[in-house]
Amino acid sequence: MSLGNQLDTLYRQVIMDHYKNPRNRGQLEGDSLTVNMNNPTCGDRIELQMKVDDGKISDAKFVGEGCSISLSSASMMTQAVKGLSVEDALKLSEIFSAMMLGKDFDEGDFDLGDIEALQGVAKFPARIKCATLSWKAMEKGLQDSAGEEE
Repeated sequence: MSLGNQLDTLYRQVIMDHYKNPRNRGQLEGDSLTVNMNNPTCGDRIELQMKVDDGKISDAKFVGEGCSISLSSASMMTQAVKGLSVEDALKLSEIFSAMMLGKDFDEGDFDLGDIEALQGVAKFPARIKCATLSWKAMEKGLQDSAGEEE
């Protein structure tokens, strides 16, 4: 098996692990920033909840329905943004968007970890919206809440 095939297999395993054993699935208790989004093209939908304290995302959870790409991406995203500042979470989302578009990206100080497993989605344009749904929800929530504070 070539290295490329081995990586594809590994990435598929990581995606399926997040799909079958999603991290941060569920509802947050108490007040939280809540964003509902859906992808009408394929029927994926997500409700993302985040707690933002002193400019940092202290917790994030999601519920929803969708394909393995959509739900595993939500699992990975909620893991990645916990503990990040709002600014860093938005930067990470920009990096993810570049990766989904197949563009060169500099992960900078971020350790993408499992998120890198989604790189292959860039080869399947119809699936990009699946992978980016939770990230768009996170961006919308953080940008809307920043607007409310001004």
